[in-house]
Amino acid sequence: MVSDFLFTMKRTHTCGELVKKDVKKKVVLQGWVHKRRDHGGIIFIDLRDRYGLTQIVFDPKHEKKTHELADTLRREDVIEVEGKVRPRPKTMINKKLHTGEIEVIINRLDILNKAATPPIEVDDYKVANDDLRLRYRYLDLRRPMMQKFFIARHKATMAARNYLASQNFLEIETPFFVKSTPEGARDYIVPSRVNPGQFYSLPQSPQLYKQLLMVAGFDRYFQVVRCMRDEDLRIDRQPEFTQIDIEMTFAEQDDVLAAIEGTVKAIFKEAIGKNIKIPFKRMPYKESMDKYGTDKPDLRFGLELTEITEEAKESDYGIFKGAIKNKGIVKCIRVPVELSRKQIDDLTKFAQKFGAKGLSWMRITKKGPESSIVKYFGKKVLDKILKKAKAKPGTSLLFIADKPSIANDVLARIRLKFGEDLKLYNPKDHNFAWIVDYPLFEWNDEEKKWDPMHHIFSMPKKECLKYMDTDPGKVLASLYDLVLNGVELGSGSIRNHDPTLQEKSFKIIGLKKAEAEQKFGFLLEAFKYGAPPHAGFAIGYDRLVALMLGFLDIRDVIAFPKNKAAQCPMDGCPGPVEDQHLKDLNIKLDMPKKKK
Repeated sequence: MVSDFLFTMKRTHTCGELVKKDVKKKVVLQGWVHKRRDHGGIIFIDLRDRYGLTQIVFDPKHEKKTHELADTLRREDVIEVEGKVRPRPKTMINKKLHTGEIEVIINRLDILNKAATPPIEVDDYKVANDDLRLRYRYLDLRRPMMQKFFIARHKATMAARNYLASQNFLEIETPFFVKSTPEGARDYIVPSRVNPGQFYSLPQSPQLYKQLLMVAGFDRYFQVVRCMRDEDLRIDRQPEFTQIDIEMTFAEQDDVLAAIEGTVKAIFKEAIGKNIKIPFKRMPYKESMDKYGTDKPDLRFGLELTEITEEAKESDYGIFKGAIKNKGIVKCIRVPVELSRKQIDDLTKFAQKFGAKGLSWMRITKKGPESSIVKYFGKKVLDKILKKAKAKPGTSLLFIADKPSIANDVLARIRLKFGEDLKLYNPKDHNFAWIVDYPLFEWNDEEKKWDPMHHIFSMPKKECLKYMDTDPGKVLASLYDLVLNGVELGSGSIRNHDPTLQEKSFKIIGLKKAEAEQKFGFLLEAFKYGAPPHAGFAIGYDRLVALMLGFLDIRDVIAFPKNKAAQCPMDGCPGPVEDQHLKDLNIKLDMPKKKK
């Protein structure tokens, strides 16, 4: 059936629409020349638009002048054709194409635009390198696979909007020119021409503004919003990114988690037809760190970590005992193979790359544990370790003895490496989990002070209020992160709307009242006028869509991304501006001279 929007256009059908029931119809198609083949004087062309491909045929016996004009066609020429649908010969049916049972014999051809030879192939099977893809992004985006990604993203966005609207959320836009507030990364700043020497910041998130909307009484807010952060780039990070942001008044943690789960379920169902099971698994932060060494565990496979600090105290192994003496821990991972010496050497280099001093090991054979360190363990201690780690013949134990942060991080990386190398999970699985009950504060050993672990405006748990004055490290908060396949998708919290309690949190992290007023004054003032309890969450939308489609690189779901240097090879930004523009903004450049 022809979509309504086509009735006002010259074309009658798209290139992904015609099927066997349309045989004998007269049609007008428009699109790009995708591929061309000459067979015995007859020209076959795959005509492409974003809906698909249709094979069109130019036969000199059918229409000689049209055939002569078709002989001039090359890749990516833009054309309009008129013809009649006919069935393909049985031997030429393409079952991989929706239009594979038909072709269109052409009566009329109009060349709407000739194309120069493309510098990259518009072909899913001949993908250019990243630099060329970004330089000629408009050509890269013509590839059918890329267009499928963005169609899926569109469906996901509409599903999120429709679901949240059905739950009484209102989409409200927040400003892009905002006051700079500390949010963990550098702000992009914008000079004000009409306020000389003053600057706006581009928002890292709408955090404070969505909280103000709760003070304003809007009850349930959401926004599919662009955010900007001036930080080093990587495969899942861009200077511009998109969040699905929500905030709710009079909400408990369960309310927020249920709203996000419903949104994610709707997205997966609408965009890729997958039925995600909810509710998602919930895991306390401490359990996640103990078992997986990270607060973003990949739960598609096992290989849990085991701490053996107490058992190691009973050994004579100097490396373990030295680490424990320096307030470190001893932790291990059991891998389901007997590792060779070369594999162990490679793993040792891998561990050292991420900060470990070394890697201790035991190979468990039918004759018992084998390793140069076995002699430092009495049988009783060794049996305790093997039992606790569930080590059996045919497995190996890898140990890290170091500060908790290093031991956890290195073993978490080793775990992920074995999960991938040994193919311990199905890459098509989507395993979600909530990590809950985060500490509100974490100790900064370099600066010898407490820092907020996530969001300083988060509400401490009631049962932990007694530790605020005596032991901030024991204070847990109503903080929660959503994790998918080992990737953090987003975070949120129950907000602290109590001015007295908020002031105490500021005091713990060393933020003086005057400084707090300077940074957050407009929010703190708003809280004086009847701020309701509220809570919220933000999903990293680019990450969610990329993982849903089966990859990690978010650039493939962002139309015009930046490269690793935060540059756009296509338009050349960032670049210089005219001197007069700088003068209008009262900006004088003082660039350091380059060394010869």
